[in-house]
Amino acid sequence: MKILTVLPLVAVLAAASPLTAHAQDGIDPTKAKAFDTRMFAGPIGDKASACFMRRYDAAHLKQHPKQKVSAMKLLVTAENRSGEPTSYAYRVGVRFRNRPGNFDGGNSCGHFVDEDGNKEIRYSCEADCGGGGLEIALSKDNKSSIVRLAEIAIWDRKHPEGEVEALDGGADDKVFRLDRVDNRECDELLTKHEEQAALRQ
Repeated sequence: MKILTVLPLVAVLAAASPLTAHAQDGIDPTKAKAFDTRMFAGPIGDKASACFMRRYDAAHLKQHPKQKVSAMKLLVTAENRSGEPTSYAYRVGVRFRNRPGNFDGGNSCGHFVDEDGNKEIRYSCEADCGGGGLEIALSKDNKSSIVRLAEIAIWDRKHPEGEVEALDGGADDKVFRLDRVDNRECDELLTKHEEQAALRQ
């Protein structure tokens, strides 16, 4: 895992704000709205969120010895403000198999069409420090999110003022299937975000 020393943490946190709009160039608005409805189990309204998580058991980790992540939570949010495009963002919480602690990350997202596959719509979420970000798709039954990881910035939840690290999609950390759960399961991510937002004011 790389240490990103070139980017101040405040820049990472500012980029993670769900109020950051993301361009939707070339995306069919009808299809984008349909994807939003699937993601949030209904229309967005003023605000909407969806929570997904998975804790990998010993059997799974044994079958994937190079997988660094032992648990992941994903909070996807959307917000509508008068006169502005809908803004999308993600927050992620990660635990690792071989190191203690909880690690957070987050940034803005926008709709993206997978032109190489079945042209499905998903969210493409930005990364900091030139990383590749991540993509968030949905299973056909809408019960799981499919996270495709390139590289994102993360930081230790207990030490948000510390060094920012890079979580990259290694050999067994490129794709994660996370199950939809009650949004309250992601309260720790939302609470942390609100605390960090308060620090930026």
